[in-house]
Amino acid sequence: MELFDKIHIRDLQVRCIIGIEPDERREKQDILINLILYTDCKPAGISDDIKDALDYKKVKKTILKTIENSSFFLIERMAEEIADICLSFEKVKGVTVTIDKPGVLRFARSVAVEITRMKK
Repeated sequence: MELFDKIHIRDLQVRCIIGIEPDERREKQDILINLILYTDCKPAGISDDIKDALDYKKVKKTILKTIENSSFFLIERMAEEIADICLSFEKVKGVTVTIDKPGVLRFARSVAVEITRMKK
C-alpha cells in the first residue's frame, strides 16, 4: 500500500439545491464538505516554493463554483462529482470526501456520506 501525505479542508460550507423532496428542490440548503486530499507534500516541504505544492485554494474554488450551481438529488452523487473534481488536479493522488446534510433527520445533527477514491 502506498502512503501519501494529507491535506485537510474542513467544514467547507456551501449552499445548494440538494434532495429529492419538493421543498428541497425549491430552496438552497447548507451542506458541509470535508476533504482529505492525498498528495506528496515533500517537494514543497523541501523547496518552500508554492509551485511544488498542491494549490488547495484552487481546489476549493473549483468545488464551490460547481456545487453552488448544482441541483443534485443525492449527496452520494454530489460526493462523486467532488471526488472527480479533486482527482482532476495533477498533484492529488486520492481523496476522501465527506458531505454532511444538517437537519435532514429529526433528532440527528446531520446525515453524512463519505467516499474515498484514488487515481488509477
